[in-house]
Amino acid sequence: MKELGLVSRLQINRFTDFGAYLALSDGEEVLLPKGYLTGEEIAGDEVIVFVYTDSEDRPVAVTDTPALVLDQFAVLTCKEVTSFGAFMDWGLLKDLFVPNAEMAKPMTIGQKYLVRLCADYRSNRLIGVSKYREFMYPAPKDYQPGNECQGMVFEKTDLGYKVLLEDRYEGLLYANEVFQELTLGEIRKLWVKKRRDDGKLDLQLLPFGRVKYEEGAEKILKLVQEKGFLPLHDKSDPEAIKKALGMSKKQFKQCIGQLYKAQEISIYPDGISINRD
Repeated sequence: MKELGLVSRLQINRFTDFGAYLALSDGEEVLLPKGYLTGEEIAGDEVIVFVYTDSEDRPVAVTDTPALVLDQFAVLTCKEVTSFGAFMDWGLLKDLFVPNAEMAKPMTIGQKYLVRLCADYRSNRLIGVSKYREFMYPAPKDYQPGNECQGMVFEKTDLGYKVLLEDRYEGLLYANEVFQELTLGEIRKLWVKKRRDDGKLDLQLLPFGRVKYEEGAEKILKLVQEKGFLPLHDKSDPEAIKKALGMSKKQFKQCIGQLYKAQEISIYPDGISINRD
């Protein structure tokens, strides 16, 4: 069944007391339960559904949209752990099962993990796989330093934040270069710092060189305009700057220097304000 694990537009063949049967590409049918019907459908109508398997491993269609489809990754929260695997919240009534054999490491309820949706062709059902490295490839050489890219933050380690790019490349944001809170599962615009020999990527949150400070300067200027006065200066504690602005003290000093030279702000011993002259 090629529709398994995918969102498809399927035609209604017939109705029963349990719902509507939809036509599959192989000539078979799949049930769309009554609870997913509005009552206004007629035979021949097309509906957009996701096809997966129910608690008895029978194919079923739903109009709910899951967090991921077949062969895609998403960061999911663990809802339950059993002796044979874990169950993940992926936005559907039936949780996604990750067997013990497919776990990269033991899971804990409430924690988030990177999971790929796969088809277990032995049982003809969908399962989650957290052994993501099996699906990773070396990043192509066009990932050059300074290039802009997009990635999903999926794990925090002592070294930094792991990032997934294009569902197949792995990158890292080093902890000592991250000055803002990151949420697992969020998609971020990033810049390539280095492509390592193993094909993994070192990444950074801000663009290279002078553009970095210009972007940060705009953030500071907007905040000062809103508040009138910002109680931060070149003697401020680095943690206070990081908490207020999500940037390092070095970047902050560069930014206020640019704004001062542009006569946008006035600098005082206890902070900065908009230049009213």
